[in-house]
Amino acid sequence: ITFVGGNHDRWGGSFFRHDLSIDFFSGEANLDLGGRRAFVAHGDGLTEQHWTGALMHRVTRHPITIAVFRFLHPTIGFWIADLFSRHLADSTKDRAVLDRASAAQRRWAADLLTRRPDLSLVIMAHTHRPVIDTLPDGRAYLNPGAFLDGGRYAVVTANGAELKQFTAGRLPPS
Repeated sequence: ITFVGGNHDRWGGSFFRHDLSIDFFSGEANLDLGGRRAFVAHGDGLTEQHWTGALMHRVTRHPITIAVFRFLHPTIGFWIADLFSRHLADSTKDRAVLDRASAAQRRWAADLLTRRPDLSLVIMAHTHRPVIDTLPDGRAYLNPGAFLDGGRYAVVTANGAELKQFTAGRLPPS
């Protein structure tokens, strides 16, 4: 199992690796998925639309911040994270802001595919907007959406990618 952390779980590397035996990447990874070379990133911090978001990502990814959080009791760490998350979530409920963020992420992915001909797929999910943008040469940008927001996920094969949605009572195919 491979896991690329997002804005709420970027510091869990040693826990996921040592305690759960899951390959964990805290920011981004170049992986082979379904026979395709893919760049996978949660997407937070790559296309921020406001300076406060960019600043927050720089602060939360700084080694000193990470070291301080490792020494905090989880209850205190969760309280601090929840406090910041609530404040940031309030500023991103505007549909126009979300539309701009989604468009910026799609442009960023298209630019990366242009710069990196070795890639056949870019996967990012930060905006929670499910989409597959396929280029004429078959390479693509994929945002599977969010599983916890409607049961959305994607399946990647050598022939392409497909958006799926989990239906209660039916398990996703293995």
